Amino acid sequence: MPDTTRAETIPVETPLGPARAPVPPLAARAARTGSSPVRDILALTARPEVISFAGGLPAPELFDAAGMADAFRHVLAEQPQRALQYSTSEGDPALRAAVAARTTARGLPTDADDLLVTTGSQQGLSLLATALLEPGDAVLVEDPCYLAALQVFSLAGARVVPVPTDDEGLDPAALDAIAARERAKLLYVIPTFQNPTGRTLSAERRAAVADVAARRGLWIAEDDPYGELRFEGEPQRWVASFPGAEDRTALLGSFSKVMAPGLRLGTLRAPAPLRRALTIAKQAADLHTSTVDQAAAARYLADTDLDAHLARVRGAYRERRDALVDGLAGALPEGSRWNRPAGGMFVWATLPAGYDAAALLPHVVRQDVAYVPGAPFFTGAPDPTAVRLSFVTHGPQEIRAGLGRLRKALETAPEGARRAG
Repeated sequence: MPDTTRAETIPVETPLGPARAPVPPLAARAARTGSSPVRDILALTARPEVISFAGGLPAPELFDAAGMADAFRHVLAEQPQRALQYSTSEGDPALRAAVAARTTARGLPTDADDLLVTTGSQQGLSLLATALLEPGDAVLVEDPCYLAALQVFSLAGARVVPVPTDDEGLDPAALDAIAARERAKLLYVIPTFQNPTGRTLSAERRAAVADVAARRGLWIAEDDPYGELRFEGEPQRWVASFPGAEDRTALLGSFSKVMAPGLRLGTLRAPAPLRRALTIAKQAADLHTSTVDQAAAARYLADTDLDAHLARVRGAYRERRDALVDGLAGALPEGSRWNRPAGGMFVWATLPAGYDAAALLPHVVRQDVAYVPGAPFFTGAPDPTAVRLSFVTHGPQEIRAGLGRLRKALETAPEGARRAG
């Protein structure tokens, strides 16, 4: 992330008359925190003719719009005074009870009172930073890491320290050594279908992460937006369920990938002392999450078989993953590598040595196709050959067409466009 050491004074346009002093500068944390490269790329590729593998945008045609409309209609017809009123900071009791039941069914015993409803899981991450971090505290992150988490930690003034990863995800031995050396306070991890790599930690590595956290005195922020999007293989236990992690793990959940991102609903499961601090932080941030959206989500979960809906989504996403992964051999240069995630939304690829994915991107976009260069996801030494590809937004036919455009773009790129500078 950018590290601007001095904030700039904002000039003020003044009408004719006596000169006025400029307004004070931005806070240093705001000045040093850059915009998300993914969001910037999405703005550049918003044209409808672009087949974009850049954004992790759930397929809109798979939203259960009719079911959501019914839920909102019932809530507004039956209890409009409650649904349109202020509510508690902790969240709708019925919604928390429904999420607690689903969490318990997935192997982590949870009561409604263990949960805080947030305005998207992104807010949950911001609340954790507010409640846990002082400026200068060390936060350990997977390298590469989810970009919006890096923004949160930068705004909190934390020292972000990368932990090496391999094809199996976070390296627990490296985590142990770095946690001891840096006297870190928090580990942020996406153990299942990680963003950006799509990797999943094995049970053995999850147990090792929990053990390191217990021995080194770490909080764990376990982010799980993709765990219910598994296409194959057996589900993994949450890190929060392993010995040593129970009293120090905040589990972030999201409705964005299983219902709709426009709801902006997430949940945060945390131990009681931390949860109290998070509730106060939420009171200061927004008082509470949208009452009507929470009530509609609770009604939807009561009236709809979410698991059946997810089965349809997973089936569609599996086909899209297969179309992307099976077509990469014909689209990427010889010597490229990529993984085949068992779920989630992303494939991680690396181009041959000498390629620079960021330098190639403008030429690729001119062919009406897009990806996200992998380098911005790193807090350590970046890999300029890395590429993140999302397979969920477009159907298999569009994916294959997009791969054809990508092949043409990479084949016709001038030699100078393959490298930065």
